[in-house]
Amino acid sequence: MPVKQSDFEILLAKYSDRTSAIALLKQYRPYLEKLPSIRRPEQSLITIPLPIVRIRQIQSTNKLSVNTSSIPVATHLPCDLAILMCDPEWKIKMGAEILVFIHRPHEDFSHLLGRWRQTQVYLDRDYEWLMPPREQHMLSEAADSFYPLFILFDSTPERIKQGLVGAKLPYIIQTTNSFSEEEITETFSSQD
Repeated sequence: MPVKQSDFEILLAKYSDRTSAIALLKQYRPYLEKLPSIRRPEQSLITIPLPIVRIRQIQSTNKLSVNTSSIPVATHLPCDLAILMCDPEWKIKMGAEILVFIHRPHEDFSHLLGRWRQTQVYLDRDYEWLMPPREQHMLSEAADSFYPLFILFDSTPERIKQGLVGAKLPYIIQTTNSFSEEEITETFSSQD
């Protein structure tokens, strides 16, 4: 059975919540260990669904001059979720950034891997995150390092799993019957 749009939407909504994002990181321990504080994990990360970065592009003022200016351009990254680490004490963004790619309906290996590669190209420049309203006060400059995490479904074709293994990229598998839309609705309505 192929991946359904509703499966993708449910996971995107689910992992946009900090508590669920921590549960996601627990499924891939090397990334959980990047949290600045295990005692206060909810205060140690920021989740940004469908993230946007401001990339500074160098523009020369004229062809003969060495004068250049930097013009920030807002760019939507092709990843589905950014998980940024922050210090719970100082309320500042820290080094590691985890970029989550959820397998989308009708997406094959080359498209999924292509989204990661395009993200690498964007983040190879000088950039800053467009932060959620609650965290806009934080400095959001480029990270020391960023890491991908792929979320696949039990119905994801085997060739995609093999491709990620071959590319040495981490992935976890979510079973579509392990959550329901009602559970997601209950999770988010209880936070109001």
